[in-house]
Amino acid sequence: MIDVAYALGTGGGASGQSGGFGALVPLILMFAIFYFLLIRPQQKKQKEHRQMLSRIKKGDRVITSGGLYGRITGITDTIVTLEISEKVRVKVGRANIAGLVQSETPNMKRVSS
Repeated sequence: MIDVAYALGTGGGASGQSGGFGALVPLILMFAIFYFLLIRPQQKKQKEHRQMLSRIKKGDRVITSGGLYGRITGITDTIVTLEISEKVRVKVGRANIAGLVQSETPNMKRVSS
């Protein structure tokens, strides 16, 4: 019975009173690490993508997020018309444009049917 009394005792003056700002420091450090390693680079990438979408115009060669390569033949606020082959046109959402294609690489060869 005496052992239980000792176990329930406070055991000293300041052992259970170490809270306050010291407990917040690890949380603040974790948030800072997440911000600089994850959140900030993702926001920068999204900003660059929005700028690229605002600059696209007719005649640009693009790739969609689905992997289609094509040349822009028509553009509206939300829809882009791509010509993926001669007389083959598809409409895709403007947000699905993944990037601009600079030019054909020397390894790419056109296959004629």
